[in-house]
Amino acid sequence: MSSRFRGYYPVVIDIETAGFNAKTDALLEIAACLLSFNEQGELYVLESLQFNVEPFEGANLEQAALEFTGIEPNNPLRGAVSEDFALKEMFKPIRKALKAHGCNRAVMVAHNAAFDMGFFNAAVERCNIKRNPFHPFVSFDTTSISALALGQTVLAKACKEAGLEFSNEEAHSALYDAQKTASLFCLIVNKWKNLGGWPLPKPDQDENQ
Repeated sequence: MSSRFRGYYPVVIDIETAGFNAKTDALLEIAACLLSFNEQGELYVLESLQFNVEPFEGANLEQAALEFTGIEPNNPLRGAVSEDFALKEMFKPIRKALKAHGCNRAVMVAHNAAFDMGFFNAAVERCNIKRNPFHPFVSFDTTSISALALGQTVLAKACKEAGLEFSNEEAHSALYDAQKTASLFCLIVNKWKNLGGWPLPKPDQDENQ
């Protein structure tokens, strides 16, 4: 893993929110998929984590966003936890995975990664977490990767193009979207390997050298 992604350990993240402004709008769900390589050298989903999150104090809740996701922030059956608890509990297995795979930093994999990274970093800042295993700005955006590999940018369309099942009824759940994004990312990475794109062939050395 460390040699494949230059010392980075990819963690697929999906976040559901109550709006589009990372500084003012609530983070309501966060999910992560940890990855590994099997004996055949294929990338696969090793473990999935998910937390329902309480809106931070003073957070804005856009009704249109809530209607879109179907999340009821104040429903006690959600079993929601604080941002601080969710992030710190999520970081524990990620740090173990970093050590197990010999990687230096985690790197976020997400569909439209700028959106998820914005809310993620804002939550880390609010919680004053100093030991964040993620790189602060590097990300792998499956929107761009899917455009290159599949000619699609929408997650549902990219999954269908790749032959992965996708349910619009289950979408916009952080766990479901993270798992589908992870499956898509693994499929593209593995396809690239099977096509001969990794490891890269080394150029022939000049015979005169």
